[in-house]
Amino acid sequence: MTLSIVRTRAGLGLEAPEVLVEVHLANGLPGITLVGLPETAVKESRERVRSALVNAGFDFPLRRITLNLAPADLPKDGGRFDLPIALGLLVASGQIPPEALADTECAGELALDGALRPVTGVLPMALATRRAGRRLIVPQANADEAALAGELEVLPAEHLLEVVAHLLGKTPISPHRASRPPANPRATADLDEVRGQHQARRALEVAAAGGHNLLLAGPPGTGKTMLASRLPGILPPLTEDEALEVAAVRSVCGMPLREHWGQRPFRAPHHTASAVALVGGGSRPRPGEISLAHQGVLFLDELPEFSRQVLEVMREPMESGRIHIARANHERRYPARFQLVAAMNPCPCGHLGDPRQACHCTAAQIQRYQARLSGPLLDRIDLQVEVPALPPAQLTSREAGESSAAVRERVLAARERQWARGALNAHLGGRELEAACALGGDDRAWLAGVLERLQLSARAFHRVLRVALTLADLAGEPRPGREQLIEAIGYRQLDRLLKG
Repeated sequence: MTLSIVRTRAGLGLEAPEVLVEVHLANGLPGITLVGLPETAVKESRERVRSALVNAGFDFPLRRITLNLAPADLPKDGGRFDLPIALGLLVASGQIPPEALADTECAGELALDGALRPVTGVLPMALATRRAGRRLIVPQANADEAALAGELEVLPAEHLLEVVAHLLGKTPISPHRASRPPANPRATADLDEVRGQHQARRALEVAAAGGHNLLLAGPPGTGKTMLASRLPGILPPLTEDEALEVAAVRSVCGMPLREHWGQRPFRAPHHTASAVALVGGGSRPRPGEISLAHQGVLFLDELPEFSRQVLEVMREPMESGRIHIARANHERRYPARFQLVAAMNPCPCGHLGDPRQACHCTAAQIQRYQARLSGPLLDRIDLQVEVPALPPAQLTSREAGESSAAVRERVLAARERQWARGALNAHLGGRELEAACALGGDDRAWLAGVLERLQLSARAFHRVLRVALTLADLAGEPRPGREQLIEAIGYRQLDRLLKG
């Protein structure tokens, strides 16, 4: 047989489209032609595969070889195609029967001696292979990651010789079995360590219950970062599907999976991060911080210190829960359903309204500092809370606050009510939100007057309704009343929080 076809998969973000490695041997001068839109790393596979086959003791066909990676218009990169190319050559030259690769996909990089090296993005590939109903051959180092896909026959190997011996029926490879790693929630960050700050603690609970974004504003050293780090501890654990989504993003980035399995991500990029680092991109688009924070928390400390351009690119992902990166030759889509928690000082020196220390900033400096945050961005932050300096007596008090476990119980109860409606309050559409709130005529008239006085936008109006609905869920009420509306509106008055 001079023609063979081996199945594998490309890596396009979290997608893993099928690729057919077609190998044809023809008469003519010996040589290898590789087509199918391969990038540099794939083109170099010709030399790796040649050396691996020779050093492993196989006959390398001295014929005119054409390798086609179909479909031809799909970009291919990385070393994952080494193993399927090598197996395709062995099938085309008659050293492996073609039926041995029926219902089988494979991926792996080859060393020059035939050893198999791990590749990135195996979990999305394994999930796609499971949906196709096939088995998967991967390097031994990728076996645990591939096994996370669940009902999938994973065949791990450390060397090309092991793969060939299995396909020839001489030494079958036992399917890899790996149990799901246990979730290890962070036990070091508990709310009972926070002294005072009752309003901020309340806002943190509301944010966790409804999936709302949160801005903490106050002088330095008042506990803003401490509060933000406690949010993952009061969020519900990840479901199995959510854990797989989080692990798939980490897999594409080549990050370890098992040690963080089941944990909600907490990402805290430095304010010098670029727009590409935050939302993803590059010449070969990769996930950014907002995708690594998917199903978790993105904490931006010193929010006004971030470049305004960097902050503005987050506006669309905050609404849609995903990021679409388009380049001339690449297009990627990544999930980005994160909760934003931001912290900022009220002025450049940080002491505007601080009773402990006088502010030395001029009015122009304060205005420029606060103007770094655009109105459209602030509109997308549901909860805006002041975190004032604590009096010494409260700071040195030995009275512990409420624990994260107690708060988490209320959060879980509120979220159960929301899931019964179909989505978290922060993600409800306009029609569903109006139906869930069902405000009476008096409340609507009162709310319209308040919105007009505060000059809130239509987006801010819906944000107020979402927060009020979450407050009603926490209180066990079927719909928000005047009390919940007043509290929700209080979370929108950023000018009062910053200017004291």
